[in-house]
Amino acid sequence: MRQRWFSRRAVTLHFAILFWFPACLLAGWWQVTRAFDGNSLSYLYSAEWPIFALVGVWGWWMLIHTDPKTVGRQAQQRLESVPVESGGVGVPSLPPRRLEEEDDELAAYNDRLAELSSRGPQTWRNR
Repeated sequence: MRQRWFSRRAVTLHFAILFWFPACLLAGWWQVTRAFDGNSLSYLYSAEWPIFALVGVWGWWMLIHTDPKTVGRQAQQRLESVPVESGGVGVPSLPPRRLEEEDDELAAYNDRLAELSSRGPQTWRNR
């Protein structure tokens, strides 16, 4: 619990949300004043900024409560649960195929995709 709320990553996120939330509300209030001054487009913006503030709070909450060690493992388990017929991880890797009419650029692209697919899931936390 303490690691979740007071790690370096968590403290950085706390500072970010402490800036983000009031800044969005301030921008929303600014748009309200512009709307009252006659700028009709600002009515839309005055509704958007509080939504941005709430999205920031949601993102902060999700990043704090997502365990980086289990995200990759859960993704790997989901990938392994894919049936073999649909190309799950249990399928032995096949050598890249080349069709006779496939050009070199497309073949290189397909080979790269096959290589990335064989590595398994990656997230921004475990690159």
